[in-house]
Amino acid sequence: MNSIITKCALPHARVASLLLFLTLLLSAGMQAQQKKIITGVVYDNAGIALPGATVIETGTTKSVITDTDGKFVLEATEGNSIEISFIGFITQKITVDASTSALQIRLKEDAYMLDAVELVSVGYGKVRKSDLTGAISSLDEKQLQKGTIVSTEQVLQGKVAGLAVVRGTGDPSSGSSLRLRGGTSLTASNNPLIVVDGIAGVDINSVQASDIKSVDVLKDASATAIYGSRGANGVIIITTKGGSRGTSVTYNGFTGIGWASNHIDMLSADQWRKYVRDNNIVDAVDYGGNTDWQDELEQEAFTQSHTLSISNGKEFSGSRASLSYFKNEGIIKTSEMERLAANVSMYQYMLEKNLKFDVGIFANIDKWHPLDYRIFERAFNLNPTIPVRDANGNFTSVGGTLYENPVEILTNRKADSERHRILGYFKTEANLFKDLQWVANLSLEHNALKGNIYKPSYAVLEGQTEGGYAQKTYGDYTNSQIETYFSYNKIFGKHTINATAGYSFLENMYEGLGAQRSGFTTDLFLYNNLGAGTDYRLGDVYSYKGKSRLVSFFGRANYGFDDRYLLTATIRRDGSSRFGANNKWGWFPSASAAWKISNESFMSGIKDVVSDLKLRVGYGVTGNQDGIGEYRSLSILGVGNDSYYDPATGQWSLAYSPTQNPNPDLKWEQTKTINVGLDFAFLRRFTGSIEYYDKKTEDLLYTYEVPQPPYLVGTMLANVGELSNKGIEVTLNANIIKADNTGDFTWDANLVFAKNKQKIEKLSNDIYETDVINSGSLHGLSGMSNQYSQIIAEGYPVGQFWGYQFEGFDENGQFILSAEKKAIGDVQPDFTLGVGMNFTYKNFDASVSGYGMFGQKVLNATNMMLYDPNRMPQYNIPDDFVGSSITSAPTYSSYWIQDASFFRLQNMTLGYTVPFTNKDDYRLRLYIMGENLFVLTGYKGTDPEIDNTGLSNPGIDRFNNYPRPTTVSFGVSFTLNK
Repeated sequence: MNSIITKCALPHARVASLLLFLTLLLSAGMQAQQKKIITGVVYDNAGIALPGATVIETGTTKSVITDTDGKFVLEATEGNSIEISFIGFITQKITVDASTSALQIRLKEDAYMLDAVELVSVGYGKVRKSDLTGAISSLDEKQLQKGTIVSTEQVLQGKVAGLAVVRGTGDPSSGSSLRLRGGTSLTASNNPLIVVDGIAGVDINSVQASDIKSVDVLKDASATAIYGSRGANGVIIITTKGGSRGTSVTYNGFTGIGWASNHIDMLSADQWRKYVRDNNIVDAVDYGGNTDWQDELEQEAFTQSHTLSISNGKEFSGSRASLSYFKNEGIIKTSEMERLAANVSMYQYMLEKNLKFDVGIFANIDKWHPLDYRIFERAFNLNPTIPVRDANGNFTSVGGTLYENPVEILTNRKADSERHRILGYFKTEANLFKDLQWVANLSLEHNALKGNIYKPSYAVLEGQTEGGYAQKTYGDYTNSQIETYFSYNKIFGKHTINATAGYSFLENMYEGLGAQRSGFTTDLFLYNNLGAGTDYRLGDVYSYKGKSRLVSFFGRANYGFDDRYLLTATIRRDGSSRFGANNKWGWFPSASAAWKISNESFMSGIKDVVSDLKLRVGYGVTGNQDGIGEYRSLSILGVGNDSYYDPATGQWSLAYSPTQNPNPDLKWEQTKTINVGLDFAFLRRFTGSIEYYDKKTEDLLYTYEVPQPPYLVGTMLANVGELSNKGIEVTLNANIIKADNTGDFTWDANLVFAKNKQKIEKLSNDIYETDVINSGSLHGLSGMSNQYSQIIAEGYPVGQFWGYQFEGFDENGQFILSAEKKAIGDVQPDFTLGVGMNFTYKNFDASVSGYGMFGQKVLNATNMMLYDPNRMPQYNIPDDFVGSSITSAPTYSSYWIQDASFFRLQNMTLGYTVPFTNKDDYRLRLYIMGENLFVLTGYKGTDPEIDNTGLSNPGIDRFNNYPRPTTVSFGVSFTLNK
């Protein structure tokens, strides 16, 4: 037995020795590949933690997801690599070595991927940009226009294909007109609907540019039909900044100097004297002065802007507050504008993030001094030898028509205006079940405007003739709104479903009053004691009040299959108190579809070349009810100028009479739109879209003449006409040079292009008839009484100039004109263009942007009046009119219709970011910025960008020559993060 045991033990000893040897080898291997516990935090470019980022050890199945603070813990082997990835960012790889422990990982944005996964506001919800089926353009805060923003809509100028933002004057108190894909109405507002943080129909200037996080522009009816009778002109959805993770304090400010970029060159005093001598004008009067009247009205304008914001965010709550101050002195004296604005917003999660409350309030106060624009015509008229003041220091006054001293008008007129805006909301979001969410939004918007004017008894233009004139006006409006809706989201297999259904109630209340009085025995009260005026007249006091309501039900359904085929359908039913009795409710449906061609299997071979290709098509019906004022469908009585004797009281009383006919058929203007779009991305460097649209507006509102009898009043507002707009839009974005393959230098560029063709299709029907509507009145210009420059007629666009064609000069310098009037140009541009480029090199950054409008015509009525051979010596003339062969008095013809095409270098900025050691905690950027640096144009007026909206005077340059300033500013931006 023992021998047997001994024989058996020998093999076991060998096995033990072998195991010991293998253990030593394994131990050595393990020492060579030591396991490590790695911790870290993942951030984005801005230093904000990224929850949900994936951290994986390559070649293994080990992976973790970062928590809500962007933190992770992972066990990995030395020598291996870990990859950190997040949708929209470039994946980063790190090799694990002995020093690898606590990591601070900052991911760089992938421009293409971010564009694909970006969430876009579509009205009552958000979707991924790659899943859009409608025509929507999106901008983040980096893409918005910077600089001297006196009106918030300027941030969009030249940034969105098809959106024309036209600011027709340099007056800091004036805003801009917005037109998206051409106007859709003759008499109603053509401005897009503004939605701020889910609140529809608000004043865009309730929000300051510095508070905007992103802007989404809904263009076609398939996207805007969710807003029903308010969506015909497009929708602009603004999302404001909220509390971000961590605590940060940011200051942004700049100061700048602006000056007039252009003038009309009139004869100087010495030139005037030479002209008088050379032409032997014996009745000319030399007053001994040397005055540039335009220069006397102008100044170098100081501009300053300061914004301080504080943001704080945690996992379950956050807040943000901002305070801003803006002041622009205006390059015309006394025209300064000041704005003080504040914003506070907060959010709070409860019930394990299944319940969220948002509350926010925006408030601002504007103060400015309105100008009497008659000063510009007087500045062109006055003899340059007239001094501003006489020997006694008083304003010089020389008798004559349209010959008042413009500096006196500017100085002796006291005008103050003030506007208060406040917008508040309370929003609740609740996750009722796994896939069902409920949202309720309560909001209140209140705007108030007051104006004060006083013209003292010694002032020209009304003051002297009225014995002092004072006026006070006040008006306000309030929008109260409640909207609530349910959203259902479900993914099963290759199918995705999103459905939204909701209800909206809006009440608009407005009221105002005004009073004026003349005949003051003292000027000390200014406009503060109207009762001191002794001149009482009918109409000195007035007031008004009105209310309207809109009730709506809406729904939308999105369906996607296999991330290749997408369908969207929306419906809205609106009921409005503005509509006539026979049309109280309206339906607004839409449908759209998209095909992600790039996700098909036959595209897999060229995925590296064409990474995205999507075809979209949509159709929808939207409305515009802004042309229907309150009570316009009803019969209304009003106070007339007639009076009657009441024998019962023995007094004379004012008589009431009908002022409006009832129209029970009155309803919204209806726009039907077909849109076809193609989105693309190639070489992971270029992205863009091409759109074609065809939209037709029916039931255009216009006030028609009707027979008396049977009607009591001779006019009636009715739905009759039709208007069409057709066009194409192109958007291109390029990452020309990327940092990932060139090191320190980057170069991005973008371009937007749009072409629109507008035509009035119909103006009459069997009941309401009109042939041609005259517009563009020239009344008030010398020799132009009761003349019109434009027509509204079938077959032409809105703003069609109509007159005699200039055919040359005869031997006496007289105009040779066509025998008949004809179409001589229109105010609609052939196409619009916007371009921008951004550069970075190490800590330097630079940007340049510009925009242009091409093919539009403008009536240069200013030159039409100034280029008059009969002006000298009573009135001044332009330099380039000296020696002119023109002998005709001002005559409206195509000679004065000028091509106003232009391209404006809008903004150039050069910045430097100070390289702090701890750049996550501090950021300081210094910059210099130039605005309106030059304009390329052949237009002969002060500026080619003339307001082309409305029917009264679109595209007419008529002494409204507030120069557009060129501004150079120096700014600083500082952020402290904790």
